Amino acid sequence: MATTTVTTYLCIGCPLGCRLEVEHDGPDIVEVRGFGCKIGKRFAEQEHTAPTRMVTTTVRVKGGVWARLPVKTEEPVPKDKVLELTDLLHTIEVSAPVKMGTVILENALGTGVNVIATRDVEARPA
Repeated sequence: MATTTVTTYLCIGCPLGCRLEVEHDGPDIVEVRGFGCKIGKRFAEQEHTAPTRMVTTTVRVKGGVWARLPVKTEEPVPKDKVLELTDLLHTIEVSAPVKMGTVILENALGTGVNVIATRDVEARPA
């Protein structure tokens, strides 16, 4: 008979912040416990098999009324790519004006996910 292991996670799927327990035999999930909603169960399954995160940060702006432009990924990216992506984004500089929703980085690190601007930045008056 196989020996199972229990791994705990803190659910970030909703404001409840449930303490989840995933009983597993290696990558195979046997049971998920501790979730207070359907989101928690899905979160635990994904967190155990292929964790992802949204990335929010800023990039430099040249010639804008603001020095930094807030950006985010359009979809979650693999958790193991988050630090590499933020390091890459901190090397990027865009020129003003920039409109909210503009793609700043297409197909970030080959993930198929775009990074977009989350606000408008007008050009600095001459």
